[in-house]
Amino acid sequence: MRTRFLIQKLLTSFPGRFSKQLGIDLSQGKSEEIFKWFLAAKLFGARISADIASRTYEQFILHHLTSPEKILAAGWDKLVEVLDQGGYVRYDFSTASRLLEICQNLISQYKGDFNQLQAEARNEADLENKLKQLGKGIGPITRQIFLREMRFLWPKAKPDLSKAAQQAASNLGLIKGKKKNLSQLQALWKSCGFKISDFPDLEAALVRLGLKYCRHSRCSLCPLQQECPSARINAGKGSSRRQSS
Repeated sequence: MRTRFLIQKLLTSFPGRFSKQLGIDLSQGKSEEIFKWFLAAKLFGARISADIASRTYEQFILHHLTSPEKILAAGWDKLVEVLDQGGYVRYDFSTASRLLEICQNLISQYKGDFNQLQAEARNEADLENKLKQLGKGIGPITRQIFLREMRFLWPKAKPDLSKAAQQAASNLGLIKGKKKNLSQLQALWKSCGFKISDFPDLEAALVRLGLKYCRHSRCSLCPLQQECPSARINAGKGSSRRQSS
């Protein structure tokens, strides 16, 4: 009961999937929605704030740049303009160039369809490799972001938990040890009566918790402070230091 309550509070405190927050519907596996999610994942994958990445994605939607064909037709100058409007200034030139390369390869190799790319992949490792080979800038972080919300839609999408999600889950006591963290967490989610197809919501919430609070040790500000074993330990250490001083 404690675990289910903890997970429910986590999901209440933090939004679920990033794709849903951006208005992207992956539930039917439609190619156009999957491309939009890849575009968002590409933006989130840079060393830039989630708010800027979200605003920049919204600019792509505003300018109707929602397919590889439309992005190629827009050209480099237009892409830089759109990226700048979203605040993506630091990476505008390189991101524009890489998006054009990725879209060109996606069209020439897979008819512009990520579903075809997935269908041609032999296994999860080959799927990640095919994504990587589309062009520069599809590194481990971008692939992890993209594939974690494709779980249960694509059978070959099996990325590991991100470092942020692992840290948050460990702090909350949802996983123990350093091996098979993903299978531990999935089994726990299922045992609490949640739909396994909704597991990406838990992953996303843990990522948000990890990035905003756990990574910076902001336990005193965290909405899960009272339920978190790690936060209680840190609070005890702080109290001991104050008493000794």
